[in-house]
Amino acid sequence: MEGVQAIKQRFEIIGSDIKLNRAIEKAVQVAPTDISVLVTGESGVGKEAIPKIIHALSHRKHAKYIAVNCGAIPEGTIDSELFGHEKGAFTGATQTRRGYFEVADGGTIFLDEVGELPLTTQVRLLRVLENGEFLKVGSSQVQKTNVRIVAATNLNMIEAIKKGKFREDLYYRMSTVEINIPPLRERQQDIHLLFRKFASDFSQKYKMPAIRLGDDAIQLLLKYRWPGNIRQLRNVAEQISVLEEERYISAGTLNSYLPSAGDSQLPAVIKKESARNDFSNEREILYKVLFDMKGDLNDLKKLTLELLKNSDTDQVQEEHEGLIKKIYGENGDTTKTEERPLKVLPLPETSIVRKTEQETPQEDKYSFAEEIQEEETLSLQEKEIELIKKSLDRNRGKRKAAAAELGISERTLYRKIKQYDL
Repeated sequence: MEGVQAIKQRFEIIGSDIKLNRAIEKAVQVAPTDISVLVTGESGVGKEAIPKIIHALSHRKHAKYIAVNCGAIPEGTIDSELFGHEKGAFTGATQTRRGYFEVADGGTIFLDEVGELPLTTQVRLLRVLENGEFLKVGSSQVQKTNVRIVAATNLNMIEAIKKGKFREDLYYRMSTVEINIPPLRERQQDIHLLFRKFASDFSQKYKMPAIRLGDDAIQLLLKYRWPGNIRQLRNVAEQISVLEEERYISAGTLNSYLPSAGDSQLPAVIKKESARNDFSNEREILYKVLFDMKGDLNDLKKLTLELLKNSDTDQVQEEHEGLIKKIYGENGDTTKTEERPLKVLPLPETSIVRKTEQETPQEDKYSFAEEIQEEETLSLQEKEIELIKKSLDRNRGKRKAAAAELGISERTLYRKIKQYDL
């Protein structure tokens, strides 16, 4: 078995980070077996090197090695690409086609960005992993394949499973061994080494002197977070090699090629504005509801006062029809006084007492208040009976005409006649 250093030289892997070395060691250990491997890590860290190492050190090294970018194949054609299709299986299928699993029989398939696979394709892939069987699109004949699957993803698979984007059984079946590649920011001792390697490569490619970094530029290079990892580092080295005439690169020059370099050392900021906004919106809605309720209560008080002052409920309903509908609903009916007679509530005794304290001596204030209340009630009732009798006599007992003369509805007049036993 080859050592880690020999593997690095053979596959042109640069770096001496402990985590990187451990990832290579795991790849070397699982290579002779047929265990399924899942390579994880951020985009641009170089995950594609691990499947090559596994295939090259396995007993399948003389068979085919096929790398498939699952995220680059449209959802409608990925099943056909992976498993093949029969002639006439769908529009445009003019002939039978062999899929990657059939072509790579006996070899290795590297499924890059496996987290982007549709759920229907994941079911097919699970069957291949479990018993090596698959069906071509449009075919009912089961075919066998002997393929080793090495997959890679930059997604958090546990989160993807929780969101229902990836099958849990497929994840555990595929990640028998999981190899994680560390991001470039965790390999600070390798950053300058990689930059020098890229600068040397582009110097030979474009036939120009290699660029060199000053001490301040090296410090900036190490402090930057490199969200695009090795891919971004390579692109920056290529841009500087081509665009800069000066071969000695200062921190200022390097800084112009690093997006948001000033914020590179800051941790990711979790914005709380959305939470604040949500709270503010809820508070505004609550205030609005409370103000509306206050307005409704004031309107209800106004309506109740009108009903107490005016015994003609039909007239009150006509004047306040919109308010009644708002309070009692569209089908609200307040005119059914026979079923729900209005009760004129007497004023609280305490209010009467306070009003009369200043006008009467202490010893007879209660009796005087009672006399005033009784006298006013009787006089109003007597006047009302007198008016109704006169109107009925004048209109010869015709209630409709009498009601019109009194300015009340016939129904209210009927109720008054019944109430006063006229």
